[in-house]
Amino acid sequence: MKALVAVKRVVDYNVKVRVKADSSDVDIGNVKMSMNPFDEIAVEEAVRLKEAGKISEIVAVSIGEKKCEDTLRTALAMGADRAIHIETDTKLEPLAVAKLLKAVADKENPQILLLGKQAIDDDANQTAQMLAALLNAPQATFASKVELGNDKVVVTREIDGGEEVVVLTLPAVISADLRLNEPRFVKLPNIMAAKKKPLEKVALADLNVDTATRVNVMKVLEPKARQAGVKVANVAELVEKLKNEAKVI
Repeated sequence: MKALVAVKRVVDYNVKVRVKADSSDVDIGNVKMSMNPFDEIAVEEAVRLKEAGKISEIVAVSIGEKKCEDTLRTALAMGADRAIHIETDTKLEPLAVAKLLKAVADKENPQILLLGKQAIDDDANQTAQMLAALLNAPQATFASKVELGNDKVVVTREIDGGEEVVVLTLPAVISADLRLNEPRFVKLPNIMAAKKKPLEKVALADLNVDTATRVNVMKVLEPKARQAGVKVANVAELVEKLKNEAKVI
């Protein structure tokens, strides 16, 4: 059984993001980049399934500039068997990413497709759902537990106010939530071994996929600074401020 895991190179979650002076985009110059945390959880889950004997091969795939190879090498060091890098310097929207992943899936024919529930740069939370639709495959988003069988997978997923258990027929698309697992620390020997694992490069044009932009970003702005809170003497004053100043009641 083969697993396809999508990984994205994003600004490290510990970095405070800044907006460019011209408000055209986020400034990533000389900024530490790393694998999207939710994608890291997806890779870890695939590796655990392989260690349990449920999966025989893990293929990691990333889309982007040359530096995405570093992200793929991290996935290989974690335990992926091989990697595919779709090379492009173009900033892609979730639909375009889903189409490219479908093209890879059509070629690789994986039984399970694992993605992070969202990327922390755009927070779109769309790619996994779009990929499932394009593949006409069952999906389980926000997974907190995955139990893989021969032809089915049981997924416990996070929902508002609790959990939901769904049973999917393979092949299926699953997006990983924060509670699914805790990714392992990658040791130096594994990092060195990852350099010898196969990493295939694919040109964007070779996949014959429409990646046209459908959304134009007019301006990127930092959120407004929060105003300091105030203390109130009693409930009556609180109600008065909520009604006349905040105008929320």
